[in-house]
Amino acid sequence: MSTITSAIPNGEVLRSTIAVTGMSSALHTRPFGFAPRTPASSSLAEPPALRRHPHLVLFKDVEADLDLLIDRAIMAIADGEPVEDEILGHYVNIASLVRAVSFREGKLLEQAVERLAKANPNVTVLTQSLKLPLVKAALEAVSGNDWTDLDGVKLDCEAPARGSYTPDLIVVNRARHIGYILDLKRSLASYGDTSRLEELKMKMMAAAMILPDWLYKTQKRTMVDTVEVAIVDGASRPSDHDNGVWALSEIDDLLEIDGVAACMAELRARFGRRVRQLLEDEARKALGVVGTMNITASGAAAPGGRPLIRLNGADRSYEEERAMRLDHDAHLPDIDDDGEPAEEPEVDLPPTRIRVGFARRPGAH
Repeated sequence: MSTITSAIPNGEVLRSTIAVTGMSSALHTRPFGFAPRTPASSSLAEPPALRRHPHLVLFKDVEADLDLLIDRAIMAIADGEPVEDEILGHYVNIASLVRAVSFREGKLLEQAVERLAKANPNVTVLTQSLKLPLVKAALEAVSGNDWTDLDGVKLDCEAPARGSYTPDLIVVNRARHIGYILDLKRSLASYGDTSRLEELKMKMMAAAMILPDWLYKTQKRTMVDTVEVAIVDGASRPSDHDNGVWALSEIDDLLEIDGVAACMAELRARFGRRVRQLLEDEARKALGVVGTMNITASGAAAPGGRPLIRLNGADRSYEEERAMRLDHDAHLPDIDDDGEPAEEPEVDLPPTRIRVGFARRPGAH
């Protein structure tokens, strides 16, 4: 394989001349695109039904490392400092934990994939400083053309850009000269009825067009002739490979390692148990605080010594409730003889000038 490039002005299209024969031509089907399913290896001693790839990872071999990643994620979740919230009150800690779980699970999946990928010596996973420029020419090419029409087009990563895109992982298969841009989501459920998923795909495809040049210039002359993008759904809902969506249960084919999906499933199960235990403990604390407040206010407790928790508001005495009702009745409108609210006499108001504009402080009006 030889890739011929030359010094060109920023923004000019680069095209690679690739000589491939035999097995190489079968593997390199196109320069870049959505990640297709990897064909099963035919040189394995085990039946294809049991093994798809020449490399294997078992959970027992990586259990200690993955448990350590889970421990760190749980510690980070528990160490968060919630901000006081008048609406959530004593339950603000629970809400803070839930928000932290969403962020930490995504990081946990990235770290686990990086660890498991070590089972394939041909694979390098990049996780640091992955800020890929969104070159203007790439964005225009992706928005104005069908993805399949852009095969063979590569762009200079130093050309004028409109912002940047940071993928979760870049996976480089050095043996096959393939680069994968991966975006791992704990769940794509929240993307179903929005345009965010299409916007993400556009950014990933635009980044794919400059990835070969970026890898060569920033990653010690790493060379790839195929770039593929995949959005990995951690919840493993039905995949859509034609549109770049992969279930986490299919990640074996992206890393070409058997057992990765099984390890990730066990990782999520263990992480889920730890998270639910953390939430239950925090919920008991919140209920205990509310129960203590109720005992202090009313001195009442439920049978068995558990405090009564009023779901409709704070405890009030009979006299307090009666005073509140009387105050409320005093502000009701007068009722006429027909049982209808008495009408207020109309008052002619002088014409006024209406100001329209952005909100300002009272002193500035």
